[in-house]
Order: sequence, then structure tokens, then C-alpha cells
Amino acid sequence: MAHRKLTGVLLVGGASRRFGSPKALIELDGETLYERGRRVLDAACEEVLVVGKAGELPFDVLDDGAEVRAPIAGVVAGLRSATHDVAFFLPVDCPRVTPELVRELGAACHDAAVPQTGPLPGAWAKSALPLLEQRLAEGPLALYRTYSELDVVEVQVDPALVADVDTPGDLASL
Repeated sequence: MAHRKLTGVLLVGGASRRFGSPKALIELDGETLYERGRRVLDAACEEVLVVGKAGELPFDVLDDGAEVRAPIAGVVAGLRSATHDVAFFLPVDCPRVTPELVRELGAACHDAAVPQTGPLPGAWAKSALPLLEQRLAEGPLALYRTYSELDVVEVQVDPALVADVDTPGDLASL
């Protein structure tokens, strides 16, 4: 598929309740999950944004402006701020995503392109923004609940690439 210009959005707004400390600051293989996510997005995208709750982490974050802690808030904020029509959203706790996967999902995106495991990490287009804004305002907040109203491409990927780190045990198993 042809290369498409992408905005990369690193999502750092989770509460980290199950992990017990901010996941963006966790170290894996000598770098923080924040540094790792930035590196992957920098390698695959023309623009990179970091979205979360301002003032909670020791680096600049574009505040998602939402009262709720839900991934849809970060997706809406990222799409609103993205320079490009398609943005790839990488939760900071998905440390095995590769630049190749970012480009693959970005190239496959209509309204969204997601792995078979769920809506994030995934590529979402500005064409999905009106529905996502409505859902953020009125609910339901779950991104997968928008699939029936959007042109969502499901891409089969190696589940190990999109595994997330929710607990210290998850980190140890990586």
C-alpha cells in the first residue's frame, strides 16, 4: 500500500490503578515506556503528539480536556489536533508495537483500522471525529461500540505486538 502521512499520538492518560505507578515512567530494556512509544511513533509518523492529563507527568502533554479517563477522550483530542487526516493511537502501555505495524494500520485506515484484539492501538481518521465527539459527550464511551457506524478495517496482527502492560506481572512476562 502507498505510504500515507500519519500523525502519531502517544496516549498517556490512564490512571495506572492496576499497575500502581505511572506506566509512562516504567523502564523496559533501558528506556521508559514513554521514550519507547515516542521512538516508535517518530520512526513511523510525520508528526507526534502526546495526549493525556496535563500536569500529571514530568513531560509536556496535550491535555485531552475531558473529565473522564477513557481512551476515547485521547482519541478525540488527538484527532482534533492532528495535522494529518489519519492518526495512529499508541497507548503508552503497548511497548511491543513496531513502526511497521503503525504504518500497516495507517495505510489500511478508512474511518479506522484496528487489530483483531480491539480498537487500540489503532489508526483512526478525522472522518470518524463527529461520531467520536458525540460518543464522548453522550456515551457509550467504548471505542469498539462505534464500529457498526464507521468503516472500520480489522487487521490480523501478531497478538504479541499489541499486548499491553496492566500489572507488574505483565511487565515481567514481556
